[in-house]
Amino acid sequence: MAPLKRRRLAAGAALASLVVVVASAAVSAPAIATTASTPVTVVEKLTGPDAPNNTWGRWDIKATDLGIMWDDGDGHVLTAFGDTFGNSWTGPGGGAPPNGNWRSNVLVRSSDADLSDGMLFDWAAQAPQGVAKEIIPSKKINGDEITVIPTAGISVGDRQYLGFMSVKQWGPPGMWDTNHAGIAYSDDGGANWTVSDTRWENPDGDDPFQMQSYVQKGGTIYVFGTQNGRNGPVSVAKVPAKKLLDKSQYRYWDGRKWSKKEADAAPVIDAPMSEVSVQYDAHSKRFLLMTLSGEDIVLHTAKNPEGPWSPAQTVASSTDYPALYGGYFHPWNKDGEIYFAMSQWNPYNVYLMHMRLDKHGMIVDPNLIVDPSFERSDAVGTGADGTWGAKPNSGIDTAPGGGFTGDRNIFVRYNSGWRDIWQDVAVEPNTSYRLTGFLRTSTNSDNGYFGVRELDGTVLGEAHFVSVGAWTRFTVDVDTGANDQVQVFGGVWTNSGDIWLQLDDVALVRSP
Repeated sequence: MAPLKRRRLAAGAALASLVVVVASAAVSAPAIATTASTPVTVVEKLTGPDAPNNTWGRWDIKATDLGIMWDDGDGHVLTAFGDTFGNSWTGPGGGAPPNGNWRSNVLVRSSDADLSDGMLFDWAAQAPQGVAKEIIPSKKINGDEITVIPTAGISVGDRQYLGFMSVKQWGPPGMWDTNHAGIAYSDDGGANWTVSDTRWENPDGDDPFQMQSYVQKGGTIYVFGTQNGRNGPVSVAKVPAKKLLDKSQYRYWDGRKWSKKEADAAPVIDAPMSEVSVQYDAHSKRFLLMTLSGEDIVLHTAKNPEGPWSPAQTVASSTDYPALYGGYFHPWNKDGEIYFAMSQWNPYNVYLMHMRLDKHGMIVDPNLIVDPSFERSDAVGTGADGTWGAKPNSGIDTAPGGGFTGDRNIFVRYNSGWRDIWQDVAVEPNTSYRLTGFLRTSTNSDNGYFGVRELDGTVLGEAHFVSVGAWTRFTVDVDTGANDQVQVFGGVWTNSGDIWLQLDDVALVRSP
């Protein structure tokens, strides 16, 4: 089979003639990647090489995307991934190499309730040979049905429902055509699925419910939808939870009231919107809507599903995480601690991310590190001017695919003495903070440190490490004492030969 030309997940999609001009939904323009900072932090790589879940070794999930999560009603969280590739995948991005074990979708399960250190998967829907199987079939014929991508999941009683889009063909970046949106269901916990007759056909390419997201409040499921591609607005419908498969029971918000006609559906948030995830948050008493808008993942909030929706808050900037997409809520979020799945086209895998919201639905306690993923600059600075500083023989590693996320990381390397990198960070005195970062070293590394120190070098807290093979997360809790500025650092002693350290995705946030 020829390589799959899968380009819908590259950032910076252009507008296309098939997109219908819509009326204003009275919300602000999306955040701009070139100026926005990223307040959220990386918790764990969920899939692929170096992921603690070992999805590659256990189920041949080496490369995949999305990560639609929902509570199965039986003490578990189910997560559906999109186009998935196995051992022969080399990247970058999605693509089906010969013998790449391409599956249009797969499903895993978790019962992990402590997400602060990651999310453990304990089961996958498997084929007889033990690999994760394709749960909803696709023809894999370009121009007919190239793939079937999950977009939403929910449980009602003992039944699981999975919304999906049937993709006819991929177009330029950010563009694709769908045949229809549909719903599949499972009565055995997700092991096997049946595709229902419930569909939203898309003959003209502008149906507003081709990518759907579900959120239940009381006995009602609210269904949020966008068009195919990444350039449409968000619309919303509602349906009794027990009637999810009965299209006659759907009511569409027309801007003033709920209508029986899908054609009456009006935008509730302006374009461009894509890959929408919605959750009701009891902490802020608001609906949260996360979406890819332009090049960034952003967050809108509202007290009612039909709005009015708040202006966008930047969640993650594509400057820090190039070609990001998705942004799918974990269903067990509570007390303002919000976890979600984020994808990147390169390395075409999924990460667990974290942010904190106040009772007004505003992002608080952001990451204080400037350029946390080392994607904003080709070189190091002084460490005291909003940049990273480094000793000689150190710098930004720009080798493609070299980072834990994205392309870049920072490195130190030498064969004699102490070599470190650092950044000065403004903090609140007498306040507790948590430092996290991902690092790896050469095999001969025997004495390294990652931590926080005063500007005069006095260490406030640090983690000691020796040889670190795969990318590994380190955590350090510190109190700032009387300091209103501290220095985050990572380094190694290099007296035992040529030794190197790589560091990526650094965060300093207020402690929970």
